[in-house]
Parts: sequence; structure tokens; C-alpha cells
Amino acid sequence: MTNGLLELFTIFVLAAFVGYEVISKVPSILHTPLMSGSNAIHGVILVGSMVVMGSAHTGAEETLGFIAVILATLNVVGGFVVTDRMLNMFRSRQPDRPGGGDQAEQTDRGQS
Repeated sequence: MTNGLLELFTIFVLAAFVGYEVISKVPSILHTPLMSGSNAIHGVILVGSMVVMGSAHTGAEETLGFIAVILATLNVVGGFVVTDRMLNMFRSRQPDRPGGGDQAEQTDRGQS
């Protein structure tokens, strides 16, 4: 390995370790706000990939740029879908019919 490649690999390993340690210490209550924040960051990545694709000149550059735009779009959309599902878990559930309760409770009340 050359010195430059070794330095980049060292930075990658350190970033992976720090990222794992930071994320593993986040309480469950903060996962939804962090997910929304990461979706905003992925939106910036999508814009960046479109800018890079716009400056492509060869067929290979255009293909790689197109793939980058598709993957960034899937990442943004998937992140918002997951965030929406997480937020739905915190909403109160409405009873199925007016009056609440299930049928077994209503028949018990009627027999008493």
C-alpha cells in the first residue's frame, strides 16, 4: 500500500468506528429526529449527484451519474417512508366503531 492509500484507509476505519460509537449511544426517542436530519443530508447528496451528472462528458460518466442520481433518489424516498412509518407508531389509534371496546366486552355487559 502507498502512503496515500494507507492514510485514506486509516481515516475510513476511524470514521466507521466513531460513527458506530455515536449511533449506538443514541436513545430510542431521538431516532426519528435524526432520521429526518439524515434525509435532509441525502437530499443534498441528490442535488450534488445531479450537478456532477450535468457536467459529464463521456458515456461512462453519464451512466455513473445516472446511477448515482437513481441511488440517491431511492435513499431519500426510502428515508422519508421509514420516517413516516416511525411517526405513525406514535399516533393514537382510533377505535374501530363508535362506543369503543370489543364485542366480548359488550356481550359481558349485556348479560350482567
